[in-house]
Amino acid sequence: MRPADQLAQFVAEALKEGRSRDDIATALQQAGWAANEVSDALSAWADTGFIPPVPRPRPYVSARESFLYGLMFLALAMSAWNITTLGFELIDLWLPDLTNRYSRYDISTVRWSISVLVVFFPLFLWMNSRAQSAAKADPGKRRSAVRKWFGYITLFLAAITLLGDLIAVIYALLSGDLTARFIAKAALVALTAGLIFGYFQGETKEAGNAS
Repeated sequence: MRPADQLAQFVAEALKEGRSRDDIATALQQAGWAANEVSDALSAWADTGFIPPVPRPRPYVSARESFLYGLMFLALAMSAWNITTLGFELIDLWLPDLTNRYSRYDISTVRWSISVLVVFFPLFLWMNSRAQSAAKADPGKRRSAVRKWFGYITLFLAAITLLGDLIAVIYALLSGDLTARFIAKAALVALTAGLIFGYFQGETKEAGNAS
């Protein structure tokens, strides 16, 4: 039996016998268990005084949800990347760099980005809507560990993008290269990453409240 399972079994048995949480914590700490281990083991059971002890809902992992959220993450990443790429090409068209003769509008890149968006952006919207509907119908799905990881990884990447964009703007400003064209591209990156960050920040808060 794993130590964590051994600890969980001991806490459950002690609570069934009517032992107080303070007595259980003291006994475990005297036996050498760390305070955080004791706290986690006790928090797994609701403090209701009901016998037998009532377990609290815990996060879970589902292979099916891993597949669905992985596909949704791919759809979001492809959508965000190609929205930015398409925006860059349109900015190059509207604000051409007259000092660089090799800088020009690339129609093939525009076609590719549009093709990707036609496939992946509706896929992301559909899968996200489906996940939201499933969570509303069954609030227990908000405890999905995969859902939380998806949200926090997306937040992390969006935050890194925003910080990198800010660094690029400051560097361009110090170098004297802060043109209208550069500002437009930086604003597009910030807007795309900011919208994603704002949306998934709300998502992770809801998932945290459901835990």
